[in-house]
Amino acid sequence: MKKRGLHAFTTVALAASLFVSACSGGSGSQNTAPSGETPQQQSPSGEQVVLEMHSWRVEDVAGYEKIIQAFEKENPGIKINFKPFKATEYNTILNTALQSDSGPDILQLRPYATGIALADAGYLEPLDGVKGLEQFPKDFLAASTGKDGKVYGVPLSINSTQIYYNKDLFEQNGLQEPKSWDELIQVSKTLKEKGITPFAFGSKEGWLLSLSHGVIAPGAYNGNGFVEKLLKGETNLTSPEFLLSVQRMKELTTYFPENFTGLELTDLRALFATGKAAMFINGSFELEGIRQLNPDLKIDFFPMPTDDGKQVITTWVDGSYGVNAKSKHKAEALKFMEFMTTKTFGEIFANELKRISAVPGVQSSDPLVNKMAELAQSSATPYLMVVHLSQGNPTTKVTLETSLQALYLDQLTPEQVTQEVEKSAETWFAPLKK
Repeated sequence: MKKRGLHAFTTVALAASLFVSACSGGSGSQNTAPSGETPQQQSPSGEQVVLEMHSWRVEDVAGYEKIIQAFEKENPGIKINFKPFKATEYNTILNTALQSDSGPDILQLRPYATGIALADAGYLEPLDGVKGLEQFPKDFLAASTGKDGKVYGVPLSINSTQIYYNKDLFEQNGLQEPKSWDELIQVSKTLKEKGITPFAFGSKEGWLLSLSHGVIAPGAYNGNGFVEKLLKGETNLTSPEFLLSVQRMKELTTYFPENFTGLELTDLRALFATGKAAMFINGSFELEGIRQLNPDLKIDFFPMPTDDGKQVITTWVDGSYGVNAKSKHKAEALKFMEFMTTKTFGEIFANELKRISAVPGVQSSDPLVNKMAELAQSSATPYLMVVHLSQGNPTTKVTLETSLQALYLDQLTPEQVTQEVEKSAETWFAPLKK
């Protein structure tokens, strides 16, 4: 990946607090090989090794079956039990399991602060000696590098956020991909006049708001070096550029579905997949899920047009996979880490899950995935709230989310939103700390 795409990922040292909840299941469960099958490599106790692998991607079960099948074919003495949890519950489930020494052998790590906090707390096994890890760019590895400089996760994918659109609805109404903010508003007006909901959008889940802001905001501030200035302390989050990004979030309200404040992700997917809404702001990780709901949907996406006549796509390194420091089967779990660095893994991941693989040199059979990958190299900006502003208590990212929810309930003005976000950042973010 070109330096301009993800160069900002290396600039901030991150940490985060842990969450607490309940978890079922343990680490390192074992199982004997079924009778009648070909004898398999066994552990010293004579039993086949079974690794527990946890994730927050319940949507990806079928894809991981293919990945695990490929790994088990190469490593017949190891079986992997893949268990995903609801994304909004994963952090609390995982942290409680690790704290009670019952965590999985292999675990998916949230990028940057949250995952790094697990490493800094001693829950993860260092991976620096894993064969193949050296091929990843340092800015990819930064998403799971601890304060001690060691790498604790194998990068999984490069995420991007963009605006998906229904090609049939656009063509039927004579619409083109917008090249400016004014054109985006005009497209939305035309759709609404035709009785079509312009955006599948809901504010019930806060993370969807920070993600949507991550798409909309760079169009307002990316042309003037706002992020670079912020990192140097030369501007702040009440600046005219950042305020404009929040004002635009509010401006779109008239193009959202009725009762959008009560809608969550499953509702938005259904609205877009069934053709009831023409556009959907979301990540590259949603592509396959949308297609599963409606394989016949003609879908495309466009990056965010910027005020200086260019376009920008928001990117970040998504979750990595790491190894539980207290796993009873570290050697076998590390074999899977090594497998994750191979093109075999990367190609299955890219083609089955329709995602941008972090493994260098991997291409997808899907043209939209390749389009995302190309833009991530040529027109990328970092996801500000994840890469740079994901610390604090509550985090500045969460503060933006709750403030935007209040904005949509008419409890805060855009100016007040930026003031709340700035106050949060000033408590911990070095360039703004007072």
